Amino acid sequence: MVGAEKQLRKGKLKEDLPRGIAKKSFDKEAWKPKTELGRKVKSGEIKLMEEVIGSGKKILESEIIDALLQNLESEFINIGQSKGKFGGGKRNIWRQTQKKTKEGNKPKFSAMIVVGNKDGYVGLGRGKAKETMPAREKALRQAKLNIIKIVRGCGSWEGQPAPNSIPFAVDGKCGSVRIRLMPAPNGTGLCVENECKKMLALAGIKDIYSKTFGQTKVKINLLQACFSALKKLSSVKIDQDQMSKLGYVEGPLNGKEESSSN
Repeated sequence: MVGAEKQLRKGKLKEDLPRGIAKKSFDKEAWKPKTELGRKVKSGEIKLMEEVIGSGKKILESEIIDALLQNLESEFINIGQSKGKFGGGKRNIWRQTQKKTKEGNKPKFSAMIVVGNKDGYVGLGRGKAKETMPAREKALRQAKLNIIKIVRGCGSWEGQPAPNSIPFAVDGKCGSVRIRLMPAPNGTGLCVENECKKMLALAGIKDIYSKTFGQTKVKINLLQACFSALKKLSSVKIDQDQMSKLGYVEGPLNGKEESSSN
């Protein structure tokens, strides 16, 4: 019995790991869609994520992402800080706040998660709840609903046309934080703040330069500014000649996503 309890505890600890692919497998047959877009995905009328984004309709069910992007990975962002001497302490994935009431202190937890398939799709979400687990589930669901398709290329004069970086420099802003992402040649790596590295890696970007301004220690604003910058990549229109020179790729490299129907 003691050995069985130890194995059960180990299993729980593995499930609670904040990074990596979601442990629960998605059952498409058991899914009961509530929206028109969800019903089209389940029936097989829509088979690619490209079609969902091209429809212009807002994604209201996270199961749509689970059905179309099976290789999606998730990772927590360290937005909080544990208690330590003289204001020290390690960075934490939970941000805790308290409300003073007559009954006493009422704590609330918030979490931030980034999801992506490392091939052109990335999403960012934040969840709040009175307990940690509901906050994590809300953040994961919100990240899937906020998923976007990014553009890759190499706008650096030192590099060759390849989708290892971004085709041009973009800026993002949230609060007092401003971030500028710039193209970098192959082999440079992600020269950016550690928490932003998680987002760019899950988006499929391998090389980049960056500059940050403002109160960058506020990780929530920093990540939202970085996400805003990635959104702007798709809003800039360029000529066909420039696309070939920059190694311009929109979305996945092969132009096809893995769907549950395949």
